Amino acid sequence: MSATAAAHAPRTTAQEDTARLLDGETHRSGDPYALWARLREQEPVLWHGPGEFPGFWSLTRYDEIDEVLRDARTYSSASGILLRPRAQGDDPGGNRTLALSEPERHRRLRGAVAGWFAPRNLRRLSDALDAQAERIVRDAVAAGRTDFVTGIAAVLPVEVVCTFLGIPERDRPDIVEWTTDAFCAGTATERTLAHLQILDYFGELAERRRAQPGDDLVSVLAAVHVDGRPLPVEDVVLNCDNLLVGGTENVRLAMSGGMLALLERPAQWELLRTGFEEVAGTAIEEILRWTSSATHLVRRAARDAVLGGRQVREGDLVVCWLPSANRDPAHFADPDAFDIRRTPNRHLALGAGPHYCVGSQLAKLEIRAVLREFVRQVRGVEPDGPPERLDSVVVGGLRTLPLRLTG
Repeated sequence: MSATAAAHAPRTTAQEDTARLLDGETHRSGDPYALWARLREQEPVLWHGPGEFPGFWSLTRYDEIDEVLRDARTYSSASGILLRPRAQGDDPGGNRTLALSEPERHRRLRGAVAGWFAPRNLRRLSDALDAQAERIVRDAVAAGRTDFVTGIAAVLPVEVVCTFLGIPERDRPDIVEWTTDAFCAGTATERTLAHLQILDYFGELAERRRAQPGDDLVSVLAAVHVDGRPLPVEDVVLNCDNLLVGGTENVRLAMSGGMLALLERPAQWELLRTGFEEVAGTAIEEILRWTSSATHLVRRAARDAVLGGRQVREGDLVVCWLPSANRDPAHFADPDAFDIRRTPNRHLALGAGPHYCVGSQLAKLEIRAVLREFVRQVRGVEPDGPPERLDSVVVGGLRTLPLRLTG
């Protein structure tokens, strides 16, 4: 819904709108963008009192969200980056993983893994990425029908992360199955069980790599020393889990959400199909802005600060609604339009500041490889049933996207 339409929607309070954003059903079948648009206009920096979740400052404008993400010393990620129900307690990864760490620890962990995502390394991967994408799309076309989410968008990212983590070929089918279940299974119990299987696997793998290092990211993490001591195996496991989630879930959601946006807009699809090399770069950025798969990021104020004219106290939680920032009309012309030629496009879908996504370039290469093969191999595509969205307040996007394909 556009900001204009939101302004004429039935009147609700900012507190009610924020409460609805904390309900997964709003993101599955409602319109969170209408709520974000109203909040940007009425209460862009809003204190939302405790309930199921702890109290927090809700941010919906680009400027305040960008300010928070770039100032890691004032707004810390060490206690967690996602809203957690109060009954669940603190995030177990607090100040233990790359995403959840104080500046010095973050610098050390990021320095250990950053080389794997450097352009020179990614260039060596590009041929393999293209070959895998070609096979994935070819198999889907041969089958004639696919769930784009699990059959195409989820496959390449998992293969790439398995390569980076040095997961043996014999174990990869299990990782693919567990990862798919952890992100796309129908019930919370199924998703939790799959996630526990992933953690158990990484625990065993980390122990093996500490005893016998290899040329992979698990071995790199197992060899990291912080404060003169090796990173505990539990921390290695949590970092591997975060790399798997960040490297697969967000790419899958962006890729599948982008495909739906293109198919719903035939002129945009035709523009991409006929001029891929010309528009691919801006198309990928627009897909990332449009999908904004990470629904929110949380920071905790490490000291008193003023944010958007409101007094934030040390210890307060601050919730940054990234999809709202990426539809802020103060920064994006016609923000509710999907335009694969959009420029400039300084979206915050991958974060900003010190915690900007370390695998951002790899994610873009993966999306590009799949899109290139899709426009090259697929001549006809149509829905094979209605798409279904996730009922999550953590990530937004599609759980299924059934399609019929002809080559």
